[in-house]
Amino acid sequence: MTSLIDLNNYKLSNICDNVFYIPNYVSEEQEKYIIDKVNEAPKPKWTQLRNRRLQNWGGVPHVKGLIPENIPNWLNGFLKQISNLGVFPGSNQPNHILVNEYLPGQGIMPHLDGSLFYPTITTISCGSQTVLNFYSANEIEGQTSNMTKKMYSLLLERRSLLILQEKMYNEYLHGIDELKEDVVDKSLSNINSCSSDIKINSVIPRGTRVSLTIRNIPKISKINLNSLMKK
Repeated sequence: MTSLIDLNNYKLSNICDNVFYIPNYVSEEQEKYIIDKVNEAPKPKWTQLRNRRLQNWGGVPHVKGLIPENIPNWLNGFLKQISNLGVFPGSNQPNHILVNEYLPGQGIMPHLDGSLFYPTITTISCGSQTVLNFYSANEIEGQTSNMTKKMYSLLLERRSLLILQEKMYNEYLHGIDELKEDVVDKSLSNINSCSSDIKINSVIPRGTRVSLTIRNIPKISKINLNSLMKK
């Protein structure tokens, strides 16, 4: 997909703030390229968590800012592609990529990404679809019994791009249920924006999903990981 995209055509007008969903944002060839490159990463690059594993590219996020490192060439092209959308201002261009790998049955608890990041995140999904759920922070904080009350749910198809900004970033927790399949129905807030391959009232098994979350960390540490590795 070219960089000449009018985001107004992809805005989810039934959600309260700036949310954009672009199906087939990357091609099948780009999807395979991303997955291959992620799988080629050296084993120490992976961080294994209970319910997924991940890679950080561009540096290590820290409460005091980003401890930067050089971004590999294969990722720079996707950073440029996202930059060309104009969702990040000139002073806050993307400088960090979080790679997540989810196996079928894995997910992530509802959470906020927090103030460390500029309040725009862009996520490319590869390999499999998933459903991303959103919760009102006021509904959840201190009331775990209400966590099943969802405000919105979005189907993230493979090769799609999701953009969250402003209020949707700052005020709504997001999470993925630990399921092995996704039910496609009219409760999905972006059902009318999905590709023609998606059929209402269908059930889609999950495969291994690799996501690139491309974002900006405004505060940069004076320490550089590449310099430390040379010492």
